[in-house]
Amino acid sequence: MRAATGGLFMKLIGVLLLFTFLIGCSINEESTQNKELTIAAAASLADALQEVKANYEEKYKTQINYSFGSSGSLQEQITQGAPVDLFFSAAEDKFNTLVKEGKIDETETAHILTNELVLIVPKNSGKPVKTFEDLIQTSRIAVGIPESVPAGKYAKESLESLGLWSTLEDKLVFGKDVRQVLTYVETNNVDAGIVYKSDAFLSEEVEVVATAKVGSHTPIVYPLGMISDSKNKEEAKRFFQYLQSEEAIDIFKKYGFGTY
Repeated sequence: MRAATGGLFMKLIGVLLLFTFLIGCSINEESTQNKELTIAAAASLADALQEVKANYEEKYKTQINYSFGSSGSLQEQITQGAPVDLFFSAAEDKFNTLVKEGKIDETETAHILTNELVLIVPKNSGKPVKTFEDLIQTSRIAVGIPESVPAGKYAKESLESLGLWSTLEDKLVFGKDVRQVLTYVETNNVDAGIVYKSDAFLSEEVEVVATAKVGSHTPIVYPLGMISDSKNKEEAKRFFQYLQSEEAIDIFKKYGFGTY
């Protein structure tokens, strides 16, 4: 009788242990599935980061949410307290502003990607544009807003180095981000545009006719940093590290980016 009671007691202990284990697994799975990160990223990174997102979510079961836009507008949003975990900028000056404000943890930053500035025209447009100097012969040229769009800032610097900015200023059509500039050219609303190589790389509707010379503008570098008051520090750090992994870098290269 005692043996039977002891056996029953051990079975109950086993059931309780199994139940506790299953509950723990359920809670762990639920907490993993509920993890979310919000990344503020330059518009030029959109396509590459969507592929990065798919790979990361499958591997780590973490939901990645992006807020794409010009680096300048994103910087202002973060300054004003937007709930963001990481900032992936297309310009060092916008990024450094947040570091100085204490919005980005200076110890959790990395320079990852580079890019080139190119002159594009609509494909088969027949426009007489083969160099930046040929822009004098056009009537409408799309560039990003220099004050908020890094590609626009680089475009202005490049045109100024050629002594063309003031001459062309009345012909300029400004885009709120580099993707809008690309769209203006794709839809033949302008004769030419200045965008990143990675943007032109994606489009079958435009033709690259020239690349800005090295030294004609500030080097195009993409810094990445963790937001100091992120509520998801552990997960943000893991994604921060993943974006620097060989797997992620290979994706960026596929979309026309260079590495720092």
